[in-house]
Amino acid sequence: MNVRPLDRRRLLALGTALGGAQMLGACATAAAPTLGLSGYAGPRPMAPVKARIERLFNTTVCLRPFRAAGPRLDTEHLGDKLVVHNYGHGGSGWSLSWGSGTIAVKQALARGERDIAVIGCGALGLTAALMAQRAGARVTIYAKELMPHVRSARATGVWSPDSRIALAAQAPAGFDAAWEAMTRESYKTFLGYLGLPGDPIAWTDRYVLSDDAPGSPARRRADPVGFAHYGGRVRDLTPINEVVPYADHPFATPHVQRAPTLQFNIMEYGHLLMTDFLTAGGKMEVMEFHTPSDISRLSQKVVINCPGYGARALWKDETVRPVRGQIAWLVPQPEVDYGFIYKTVSVLSRRDGVVVQATGPNEAWGYDDPNEQPDIAEAHAAIATIAELFARKKTQA
Repeated sequence: MNVRPLDRRRLLALGTALGGAQMLGACATAAAPTLGLSGYAGPRPMAPVKARIERLFNTTVCLRPFRAAGPRLDTEHLGDKLVVHNYGHGGSGWSLSWGSGTIAVKQALARGERDIAVIGCGALGLTAALMAQRAGARVTIYAKELMPHVRSARATGVWSPDSRIALAAQAPAGFDAAWEAMTRESYKTFLGYLGLPGDPIAWTDRYVLSDDAPGSPARRRADPVGFAHYGGRVRDLTPINEVVPYADHPFATPHVQRAPTLQFNIMEYGHLLMTDFLTAGGKMEVMEFHTPSDISRLSQKVVINCPGYGARALWKDETVRPVRGQIAWLVPQPEVDYGFIYKTVSVLSRRDGVVVQATGPNEAWGYDDPNEQPDIAEAHAAIATIAELFARKKTQA
């Protein structure tokens, strides 16, 4: 067990410096002009994405920790310690974090302990730590890496509470209701972060662009894995997709749908969560766990275990399967205030860059692929797909 204490003031100073850099980005956002696409005559001018290879500044890979039965939220005893598991959320870690944390923290505090350890500093670890802290506990986060170097920081940043959350055929009875409760609790909490400086969470218009009509066979994505989809249970939470008339959008595709979607600006949001935790007296220690026996050396008697994909190695939990996702990062464009999906590519404009992500020809894209090395050819192909979209000329309706 390798331990490296982290100086809190040094971390806060670093966080302040990072926050200052993002504030400069916010100033640029306010001053940026709004551009229009050539030939666009509709009521809403929209700046085009500058999809050029020379604007690519980074390529990152994240392994989503998927479990066929859904997240692990049970408890076990390790010697004299109670371990509360909170991992395996697939592509829904940020989206379900507060609801999942509600379950984990309730179990952690059930026997009266008020000195709590949290393993992991990603989406699940940070939120669980904050919730335990707000419930009156003293909390220490132990993690090999801290934000922004955790896998969670490489997520796309879209509200997606049922993305790779379970297999429809293997989710236990009642999981759909439990998922709905976690989703609603998380959503309620996210609303409290809207409108804050830096837009840690914001509403963004998301478009689905296609040459094929909605409902046509060409629009249906095959799902050979059989992922569960529960979105219908929470349709009341978010606005539904609306068809955008051809004359009212700038895109060259004949079929366009739009829906406002919650977006996480993860660097700003993660920095805010860490700052809140430390300001309230939370502690962090950089520590690497190799086996569960390392956990037994912690002074705390209750441990909330949030290692994400790391649970596969730490707990020898082979129910955790990787779902690979890669992001090609283009230089930020503050004037691009929307996101979209076109063919097999998803685009989201964030404060720290324009996210371009290949989504593949079917739902199984990236499933059981543990490769965390960037694929530059994949990144270039995704950018080329977006460049082709904006190079197309819109014809008269």
